[in-house]
Amino acid sequence: MKQRIITADNHYRELDQWVEKNGAKRILLVCDDSIQYHKELNAHLRQIENMGVELIRFCGFRPNPLYDSAAGGAKLFRDKGCGAIMAVGGGSAIDVAKCIKLFSNMDTAKNCLKQEIVPNSIPFLAMPTTAGTGSEATQYAVIYFNGAKQTVTHESCIPETILLDPGALKTLPAYQKKATMMDALCHGIESFWSVNSTEESREYSRAAIAGVMEHMDGYLANYDEGNAGMLTAANAAGKAINIAQTTAGHGMCYKITSLFGCAHGHAAILCDRVLFPWMIKNTDKCIDPRGESYLKETLSDIAKAMGCPNAIEGARKLQKIFDDLKLEIPAATELQLEELKGSINTVRFKNHPIKLDGEAIDMLYRRALRDFA
Repeated sequence: MKQRIITADNHYRELDQWVEKNGAKRILLVCDDSIQYHKELNAHLRQIENMGVELIRFCGFRPNPLYDSAAGGAKLFRDKGCGAIMAVGGGSAIDVAKCIKLFSNMDTAKNCLKQEIVPNSIPFLAMPTTAGTGSEATQYAVIYFNGAKQTVTHESCIPETILLDPGALKTLPAYQKKATMMDALCHGIESFWSVNSTEESREYSRAAIAGVMEHMDGYLANYDEGNAGMLTAANAAGKAINIAQTTAGHGMCYKITSLFGCAHGHAAILCDRVLFPWMIKNTDKCIDPRGESYLKETLSDIAKAMGCPNAIEGARKLQKIFDDLKLEIPAATELQLEELKGSINTVRFKNHPIKLDGEAIDMLYRRALRDFA
């Protein structure tokens, strides 16, 4: 599906056109707390309501959203007779909205996770308020059921329209801006070297990495052009992982987030900055069917997208970016290192082009984290 990307130019004129085209009298607005900080958007949403369109707000969910929230949102969508869905927020808000779309024609009195997904044509617009997750471009949605992470997957949950508004990034705290930017960069890198990569996904990966490099300074300085560029880069990274998926860096990082309380993108760059140089030295262990030469060329292509002449310089630049951002390196105890090793996501490890055994994983975690034991 080709997504239509619209902007906030001309006082959200293209958003008005989306509302008018779909003709829905009631729209379910799935939003997180960040929406309160977007004064221009809120003012325009009031104008839309004044034109006779009722916006049913649904914000009854938390970060790492629960299944019950998504099922409750689907029930609300039906009970209120909504005809379209608009999501405004970070990855959690967009993931909840995706599940609402998929669950909307299911029996929510039963477990939707066990029911067949039947595609529907509900108009769905997403406006990301962070530049990192790329959730607006993927067929994946993460929710939690009985404490266990569930990934709901279906291409029909991808929003057909994306609203990229650089003003939405203006109020983000500095740490969140850094962490989400690193998530986008890691998506670009991991999808590039993934065994599932294709010619199309590599073009998205290349655009994502180059976009992060080009717009990093302006984005961190909170300039409109930098924010706009980073949103575009994160969207390209989302398109890349939608095809190629993430790899060992993401497989290693999830437990780091829960153990040390750092943001997801922060945890991802902690891992990828040590994976990159290790991979350069271990291409002889390549398990990608395309072979070692292909992997070496891929690592070189990643570096070139970063503006570097070769893979070694690319790995050094990745470490320098991490250092310049002054992101904390958590200190792991031996007990925590054992817990980390036992938590790896084997699905993402299957996507990695070099086989990682227990010894390699242990070594990489020790390089990624300060071990004071």
